[in-house]
Amino acid sequence: MQSDPHHDSANSVELPTPTAWPIITAFGLTLLFLGLVTTLFVSLAGFLLGLIGAIGWFGDVFPHPKHEPFPIRPHDEWPKDVCRVGRTVTHLHVGEHGHREQFPAAVHPYTAGFIGGLAGGAVMAVIACAWGYLVDQSLWYPVNLLAAAGLPELSTASTEVLKQFSLAGLVVALITHVTTSVLVGLLYTVLLPMLPAKREWIWGGILIPLMWTGLIWASLRFINPTLNARFEWLPFVISQIAFGMVCGFYVFRSTKVSTQQGWTVAARLGVEAQHPGEKKP
Repeated sequence: MQSDPHHDSANSVELPTPTAWPIITAFGLTLLFLGLVTTLFVSLAGFLLGLIGAIGWFGDVFPHPKHEPFPIRPHDEWPKDVCRVGRTVTHLHVGEHGHREQFPAAVHPYTAGFIGGLAGGAVMAVIACAWGYLVDQSLWYPVNLLAAAGLPELSTASTEVLKQFSLAGLVVALITHVTTSVLVGLLYTVLLPMLPAKREWIWGGILIPLMWTGLIWASLRFINPTLNARFEWLPFVISQIAFGMVCGFYVFRSTKVSTQQGWTVAARLGVEAQHPGEKKP
């Protein structure tokens, strides 16, 4: 054991002597604060233990830190240098070499859903109005029936009143029909890529309208019983399938665009950044 830290030799180096006084001091301080929530005797024991540990710790570093020699291995026993080969970093692309990918990787553009929704809504409106004119002898009956969901005076009106022209009913029905058609068309842009490949147009034209019709059939009796009693489901189902076929076909024929999951953070934020393989001009 040496107290002078300046006795290095070719075969050894002096390092600080291992000591247990720091952990004893820490344990004493722990007991000191533990006694604040237990008893005074625990704090007293912690104070004495911490004081003893502090004194012993002080003796190890004053007037000179205690050191002891540590042997040095011969040079032939030293670890060999690791030879590194120059390499470059290859960035993984989405879906390649097991790189995680979120489905779908590409979706149809929202403009296709917007236009397809308007086209399908137009075909749906023509079928509904034609059915009302041929069967119910009124062009405005299906229009007022649709608007009855938002106008209380139409929801409780008689059949003769529903067959008459109503400006408020026309405005409400037009807003409701156009908004719903556009929203469903936008929904098609996301749903179609998730359906079975090469048959997504048929699935989107039949399956989704039937699911939407079933949801309305199950909820309309609770939302508006009066409207449910007068609702004609056959033309509604036919018009829904026509909407799905037209909107689904238009969206299906549009060119898909890739999602942003393969983009870099700079590209997503719109920051102008240099590509890893691009050279500065």
